[in-house]
Amino acid sequence: MDNITVRDSGQEITFSFNDLMKFHGPGFPGGVVHALKAMQAAFPLLNSSPPERREVTLLTAFSGPGGRDAIEMVTRAVSGDRFTVDKSLGGADVISAPPGPYLWRFGYRGRLVEAVIRPGLVREEFVLLGKKQDRTPEEETRLTELKYEMAHRLLPLAGSDVYETTVLSDA
Repeated sequence: MDNITVRDSGQEITFSFNDLMKFHGPGFPGGVVHALKAMQAAFPLLNSSPPERREVTLLTAFSGPGGRDAIEMVTRAVSGDRFTVDKSLGGADVISAPPGPYLWRFGYRGRLVEAVIRPGLVREEFVLLGKKQDRTPEEETRLTELKYEMAHRLLPLAGSDVYETTVLSDA
């Protein structure tokens, strides 16, 4: 449950969560897991085999660096100018206005698949603390703990247990 496979010129490449974290660094493990789980949920609906990484496009409400870096490592969509963040796609936040930023629209060869976070997987304490301005050092420590807690809680789950997917269009 901790990896994703794509193709590059027909050759399969598999990236693990640990690979993605090495690329991203320690800052936002929750965002790395969210991108991984969204890809795991959406990619099987994009194509019957792993997609060619440089053909995947993404429109998302998720602007976090962990998610961006995971998407870049797997699909090269950021450097290939196939990655767009539009915060207006999601609600104000995942608790009061779902899905918040946790919405991903992957495109591949004319097919568009949307992945939306399932309710209850993002904790309210994380959302409230993440939004808070001028956090104390203790609050910063707690936020870091919550980022890692979310990553470790969601990582063992199947992508489809974290994200609900819908095919939006098919060429």
